[in-house]
Amino acid sequence: MDMSCGNKTSCCPELVVPAGDWPSLVTAVESGANSVYFGIKTINMRNLAVNFELSELSKVVELLHKNRVNAYLALNINVKNSELIKISKILTAAKACGIDAIILWDKAVMKMALALGLNVHLSTQAGVSNKLAAEYYANEGVSRIVLARECSLADIKDIAGHLSSKRLNCGIEVFVHGAMCVSISGRCFLSQESFNKSANRGECLQPCRREFIIKDIEGEAEYVIGKDYLLSPKDLCTIEILDEIISAGVVALKIEGRNRAPEYVGIVTCVYRRAVDIIAENKKLTPKMKDEFMAELYKVYTRGFSTGFYTGSPDTDISRGLEHTRRKAFVGTVTKYYKNISVAEVKVLDAGFKIGDELIFIGKHIPAIVIKVSSIQIKGETINSAERGQHVGVKVPRRVNAKDKVFIWT
Repeated sequence: MDMSCGNKTSCCPELVVPAGDWPSLVTAVESGANSVYFGIKTINMRNLAVNFELSELSKVVELLHKNRVNAYLALNINVKNSELIKISKILTAAKACGIDAIILWDKAVMKMALALGLNVHLSTQAGVSNKLAAEYYANEGVSRIVLARECSLADIKDIAGHLSSKRLNCGIEVFVHGAMCVSISGRCFLSQESFNKSANRGECLQPCRREFIIKDIEGEAEYVIGKDYLLSPKDLCTIEILDEIISAGVVALKIEGRNRAPEYVGIVTCVYRRAVDIIAENKKLTPKMKDEFMAELYKVYTRGFSTGFYTGSPDTDISRGLEHTRRKAFVGTVTKYYKNISVAEVKVLDAGFKIGDELIFIGKHIPAIVIKVSSIQIKGETINSAERGQHVGVKVPRRVNAKDKVFIWT
């Protein structure tokens, strides 16, 4: 599967894609992102992702700008007094690197960022859901507002229209795909209460996604609640209404997923890139196109799909387990790549595979590469399957590197 998608020729809206590590970053670029947002370790709302070191910031921005992709740095946690000096250091480094925008919602961070002349994108954590709040932040100097997840299509159109009528240079961005929180704008304390890991500090352990045991007070009966996952919403997916969202006046469409795997970033970005480009050409997404796009999206991690609050309250879309149609399992690592014959040597450490299976190669310097195994060899001899402990050769059309990880995708 080629995850290089789209030509990014559409003038609007911008497709904003997540990257929680280097493999996802490279995959996002090759899959058609206009912009990539990412975080520095310990200071962002996805602190459990791998994230990037401050020392890597210039390399990240350089890679993105080399490929004509905007670089957005997420500093969207609530900041403590003890962290203000660190925030100042990060903002100064971001300014020096030529970062395109800072995603934030803490007013102290906003003040520091604006003082440095940085573009500020207001995070959805700020919970902006009406036109007067949007006007306030626009007047403060914010150049883009990521609206609260609870906004409807009508709300978006009203807010975007209001900012335009006031001639305020502030665009509207909305989420179009990815995980949704059962709490309003993600302000949840369940993880903090249960594990002392705050969602508002990017440390959410998602206890809402788990099964629960309910016992009666007498201790005579016990039930496991999991099939319907009472606190776990479906994931957001807007392919069915993407044209309506775009026509509401947004300047950017955001994909959630800095905790997701590179193949998730690749497939979801490819799908929305193609969909946006079709709509930008004044064409409609046909039912057949939508079905094909949805089938692609179901291949990667999902809890099922919902259009969220865009078309009304998602009362029937709360509570869901996993529904993706594909699973991946760790196979092993690349030990060598023979460029002249396009063959990777793979050390099988766990799950085996056979001819006809699909493998995913993931590494720091490559996008997620998916191949269908056409042949397997050991020392020049063809075999039908590879097993744990073996070193085997498989055809890979693009260069991979030693220590890249290999997974089977079934």
